[in-house]
Amino acid sequence: MTKPADFPRKGTRTITDNRRAYYEYHILDTYECGLVLVGTEVKSLRHGRVQMVDSHAQVVRQELWLYNLYINPHDKTHYDNHEAKRPRKLLLHRGEINRLIGKQEEKGLTLIPTKLYFKDGRVKLELAVAKGKKLYDKRADSATKDAKREAERAMASSRRELY
Repeated sequence: MTKPADFPRKGTRTITDNRRAYYEYHILDTYECGLVLVGTEVKSLRHGRVQMVDSHAQVVRQELWLYNLYINPHDKTHYDNHEAKRPRKLLLHRGEINRLIGKQEEKGLTLIPTKLYFKDGRVKLELAVAKGKKLYDKRADSATKDAKREAERAMASSRRELY
């Protein structure tokens, strides 16, 4: 039996990015962790039916749990389908979980998922330790982004004038 060509078992393939997290938070550190999933969730992820809006992770009783990750129920399964926003356990080494416990207890830091992807056939999540941005931080980031874009446009137009 052959595997579908668009689902390679080797390498990485991004399912979704949480671009809003980079706008709302300062990313301080990232961790790669596995997820405990059921079969219908993996099938939905292969089709890209997932939303990371408002999802976050918490340490509960020395275990790391992911909340509010929406994985659309698989449309071909009629019974025994998964719940769309159920809490999902994250898999990390004990030392990494202990570090995250310390980070979570610091004031203003939170655990935000930034990327969901397949790595060698397994679903992985990039979890970031983040600190919320203030409104003036967001304005400053957009101003620097606009200035950089204008500089690139000016460089491109000057190159066009040379030829």
